[in-house]
Amino acid sequence: MAAIPFATDRNPAAMADDTNISDQTEVHDVDMESPMAVEPDPRDIEIAQLREEAASYKDRLLRTAADMENLRKRAEREKAEATLYAATNFARDLLSVADNMSRALAAMSEEAKDAADEATRNLLTGIELTEKELLTVFQRYGIRRVDTVGHKFDPNLHQALFEVPTSEHPPGTVTQEVQSGFAIGERCLRPAMVGVAKAEG
Repeated sequence: MAAIPFATDRNPAAMADDTNISDQTEVHDVDMESPMAVEPDPRDIEIAQLREEAASYKDRLLRTAADMENLRKRAEREKAEATLYAATNFARDLLSVADNMSRALAAMSEEAKDAADEATRNLLTGIELTEKELLTVFQRYGIRRVDTVGHKFDPNLHQALFEVPTSEHPPGTVTQEVQSGFAIGERCLRPAMVGVAKAEG
């Protein structure tokens, strides 16, 4: 019967190899172990929080800047409107002056003007110049005559006194002006008194 070799009978070189293998195995086993979770760096957390806070402040700053710009534009618009419409009541009162000068000029026919003496013609010329200057001042302050004859009837600017049956103008067209109308900016100072076309029959 063959003898079973004891460990002490083994080749020392082979035993050294086994030791190396064992050591390698143990090292390998350590490398295969799952690594532990790395704790986040507090500085990274603080940086992320600061970035988020900076983004929030930037957003609030942009919103505030936009609100301020809108407020500035609204203030400028209100100031311009206040300046434009400040003279509304005064201008409305002056319309009667313009009406009276127009009536004075319309009261005398062209034939009567031609036959008038020099003093009367000078008086009429003075009235015409005064009326023209008044209308020029109106324009300077944004006050204008309302367009009437030949334009479509606009209830915001015109007041219809009567209808005129006609085929020469489309229905709803202003055909006659009885009294001039005036507007200041986008507001009506006084509507024009007009006659409006309607279909015949």
